Amino acid sequence: MKNIKAIIFDAYGTLFNVNSAAEKCKEKIGDKWEDFANYWRTTQLEYTWLRSLMNKHKDFWKITEDSLDKSMEVFQINSSMKKELLDLYKNLSTFPEVKGVLKKLKKKDYKISILSNGTSSLLRQLVKSNNLENLFDDIFSVEKVKIYKPSSKVYDIPIKKYKIKKNEVLFLSSNTWDVSGGGIYGYNTVWVCRNKNIFDKLDYIPKNKVANLKQLLDII
Repeated sequence: MKNIKAIIFDAYGTLFNVNSAAEKCKEKIGDKWEDFANYWRTTQLEYTWLRSLMNKHKDFWKITEDSLDKSMEVFQINSSMKKELLDLYKNLSTFPEVKGVLKKLKKKDYKISILSNGTSSLLRQLVKSNNLENLFDDIFSVEKVKIYKPSSKVYDIPIKKYKIKKNEVLFLSSNTWDVSGGGIYGYNTVWVCRNKNIFDKLDYIPKNKVANLKQLLDII
């Protein structure tokens, strides 16, 4: 792929496994742990979109807590588990191939960064807990603009920092709405389709689709 100057990754679901917090508690939660994890994630995303539309910003960590409260009520999970689940969310695991791929990309002449809904402190903690320090040039948070993806204001952040053109960015996300948002904005996109999902009908189709980040190395 020609003319790419920056490779930018979404964090949650792309680099970090959002279900890993609940999975580590599956013996306590029981067979419903995966449905609970998916509901927590869906509610979390819905709250980011709703708050963006209402112009009522709240940072991602507080939204994560709010969405957990609702999810625990829906799935009747003992409130005593809340602190444990939140602590685990601060230290989500990466997907198996992430570190190796990042190390290979770091040897190439690209800016490597994260662009995420997460707060800067939360993202830095995730990077540190997974021993990914020194593999990213920048960690960009929506807190800079106080609105969530897929607002164009978010996708503007790295463009302004690097002073590059939109089509000089390769953007990767596992979230179909995020791929559409970045693609409609003007990024070159790669859909990281980890779960055989169906792509959204948002008038955008990504040119590139991979099952995991290892396949990115074949594209670039």
